[in-house]
Amino acid sequence: MQTSGSHLPASAVADAAGWAANFAAGPGYLAACTAGLPSDATVDAMQAFVARWAGGGLNAGAIGAELAECRALFAQIAGVSPDEVAIGSQVSQLASIVASGVPDGAEVLCAVGDFASLTHPFEQLAHRGVRVRYAPVAELAAAITPDTALVAFSLVQSACGTVADHVAITQAAARAGARTFADLTQSLGWLPVGAEHFDYTVCHAYKWLCAPRGTAFLTVRSGLEDTLRPLAAGWCSADDVWSSCYAGHTPLAAGAGRFDLSPVWPAVGGTLAALRECAERDPAAVHRHALGLAHAARAVLGLPAGDSAIVTWADPDGADLAALTASGITASGRAGNARVAFHLWNTAEDVAQLAAALGR
Repeated sequence: MQTSGSHLPASAVADAAGWAANFAAGPGYLAACTAGLPSDATVDAMQAFVARWAGGGLNAGAIGAELAECRALFAQIAGVSPDEVAIGSQVSQLASIVASGVPDGAEVLCAVGDFASLTHPFEQLAHRGVRVRYAPVAELAAAITPDTALVAFSLVQSACGTVADHVAITQAAARAGARTFADLTQSLGWLPVGAEHFDYTVCHAYKWLCAPRGTAFLTVRSGLEDTLRPLAAGWCSADDVWSSCYAGHTPLAAGAGRFDLSPVWPAVGGTLAALRECAERDPAAVHRHALGLAHAARAVLGLPAGDSAIVTWADPDGADLAALTASGITASGRAGNARVAFHLWNTAEDVAQLAAALGR
């Protein structure tokens, strides 16, 4: 199969050329699902932070203002209100907050093979009689019963790239009186499905949002704040953080900000630069671009058409992954599969390089 840019829509080719120019890496990086790449603007912002810090110019107040803009931008990207967004640094931290709201003796339904940072916090609730039940992601909607209190799943599965049917899942959960908790880490940034569809979501920004590792977001549907416990409440858990630094006056924020954790300062400026760029892009154009390249890769690999920017295929002995690595391609292996992914910096040249590396 030919893999030239002529097999993509002209608009997608133009978008790809513009986006790729903002990233330093050349062809061969097919691992957005492992870690996104920083744009030139993100690199500049992080280097500027280090320079200010080294020169004695660290300004915590200015970092706080940047963090507030990060919250607003993430809310815009995710389709929710800023007061529904909390900021932390890891998915497991924020998932543990959602776990605090599961009633004693209740059932949590999760997807088979989902990422441990999402599921592990719920497995730690056995001492309260909480039961974690697993079903294949394609069968989650059908597996919801009146005993299910919460359905927790990644919208896009890390190991295989499967896109969950969020419409069927949320509708089935509503009928059963269950709440929904979606991990958007492998979806937000390429798949135009926001947090507004779910009661709770979590998203680490270092993959498809192209931010540095160390900034993650939790969304809590308005009105559900009191169903969760701020397990790591601290000086950043108030609306006015500078008036709540010391014991004796530690009010909680009115909205989801009560679940904020102290930020990773070196990551804030880079996160802000990444989110600014993401908010300016047309989500539908990014989706078309990523899927167009993924479709071309599936054709090269002899795989059926799919709906994910993550492409996986059986590679139990790691031979294909080794061949990709030897040819200069950055890919990954998960759960017995070889795994590649396509995002802003990728072009048809990456698909051609994939084909050549595997002799397809």
